[in-house]
Amino acid sequence: MTKAFKTVWNVIFTLVVVTVVLTAVLLVGVRLIGLRPFTVLSGSMEPAYHVGSLIYVKEVDPETVNAGDPITFVLNADLVVATHRVVRVDKENSHFYTKGDANAGEDAAPVHFKNLIGKPVFTIPYLGYLANFLETKQGRIIAVTAIAALLVLVFLPDMLKPIKKTIK
Repeated sequence: MTKAFKTVWNVIFTLVVVTVVLTAVLLVGVRLIGLRPFTVLSGSMEPAYHVGSLIYVKEVDPETVNAGDPITFVLNADLVVATHRVVRVDKENSHFYTKGDANAGEDAAPVHFKNLIGKPVFTIPYLGYLANFLETKQGRIIAVTAIAALLVLVFLPDMLKPIKKTIK
C-alpha cells in the first residue's frame, strides 16, 4: 500500500469508528447518566421539537413540574409516549393538563402524575430517524453487519501480512 492510500484509509477508518462510538453513546450510553432517548414522531411540539429529532428525557418528581414546562409522558393504555407542554397542574388530583405547542387546544385527557416519564433536557435534530431505523429488524441486521465488517477491516490487514522472522 502506498503512503497516501494508508493515510486516506486511516482518516476514513477513524471517522467511521468515531461515528459508530458517538452513535452508540447517544442512543445507549446516555442511559447510564439517567437520560432516556425518545424520537419525535409528530409535529405537535413544533417549533420546539422537530419531527425526527431525538429528545433526551430526565426523570423528575411530578411535584417539581410547573405550567409552561414540557413533559414526556405515557399517553394511553397502548403505552404511546408523548411530549407536550403543561398548561396547568392539578396537585389535588395529581394531574397535568397538557397541550402541544402546535395544537389548537388542550389534550383531551389529563395526564396522571404516575404517567410522567420526565422532562426533556436537550434534543438532537434528525437523530431520531436513525434511532427508529435501528429498532427495526433491517436496521439491526445492518448495524451488526457494519460492526462485523469494521472488525474485519481492523484485523484483516494484520492477518494478511507475512510473518517476518527475525534472526539474531
